[in-house]
Amino acid sequence: MRDHYAVLGISPGASADLVKAAYRKQANLLHPDKNPAADAAARFREVQLAYEVLSDGAKRKAYDDFRQRSLIDDPILVATEIWHTYCSGIVK
Repeated sequence: MRDHYAVLGISPGASADLVKAAYRKQANLLHPDKNPAADAAARFREVQLAYEVLSDGAKRKAYDDFRQRSLIDDPILVATEIWHTYCSGIVK
């Protein structure tokens, strides 16, 4: 599962207004009508899903709870995902 916060480029403590602003920015960049890249439509859907989850208070709480549980239940998987999401571009 992709990290919805990473998809929108925000921190987990971001306010609802920041979530909305990040969504609009990413949606504008990745909209298939404006972005000719082959994967633009798929990336646009990821942004839409991330916004759908993070803009709804109940869904966001459930997502945050799941993230916390998965960190405890399977730390190796979570560490690997964190590495690929945040660190792999820095260290080649």
